Amino acid sequence: MANSEVDLASLLCSKICHDLLSPVGALNNGLELLEGETDPVMRDRCMDLLADSARVSADKLKYFRLAFGAAGGFGDNVDPAEARQLIESLLGDSGKITLGWAVQGEALPKKAIKILLNLALIAKESLVRGGRLDVGAEQGELGIEVVIRAEGTKIALDDGIRTALDGTIDPSDLSARTAAAWMTRELALKNGGDLRISPASTTELLLGAIVTA
Repeated sequence: MANSEVDLASLLCSKICHDLLSPVGALNNGLELLEGETDPVMRDRCMDLLADSARVSADKLKYFRLAFGAAGGFGDNVDPAEARQLIESLLGDSGKITLGWAVQGEALPKKAIKILLNLALIAKESLVRGGRLDVGAEQGELGIEVVIRAEGTKIALDDGIRTALDGTIDPSDLSARTAAAWMTRELALKNGGDLRISPASTTELLLGAIVTA
């Protein structure tokens, strides 16, 4: 697929639909179960399923709105607390992944927040068996420096996502799976910065980006 803005937007839409399919499908299943269920205990369980699926759907939409979209309602700068809340909601309360937060400053440019959220999402999805996700950002000499670190018993990063992050992917090979990584790298480069990824490892992943202020 050609690397045009329209193509990239289409691929991101496909990713959003794919990631929302599970919680929205659970909503539909819960409604079907509730419709024919008369036992009070089972109805309560159905309501819990519906509530959980609705929360997950809403949390993902909020995340994607700022990570991928124009995010109207935010100014040119975004309070990092907004990003932290979105990441915490994405991790959930299972305790499978521990979040470490080291973001300095009261506000960061929206473009830096978008890069931070996208890299955090990639790192989180690589922690297939759980672990620790560290998120850091600060004003450096060259601009806003963003660093994301994932550590766990098993890191599984898709090869296509890796090549999209390091810039070696053929743009015609972009897919819904790799579009967000490609967009993140392009966002850094077009704002006078750079994006780096650590060598392949089964226990640790480091992602770093610089964005001019």
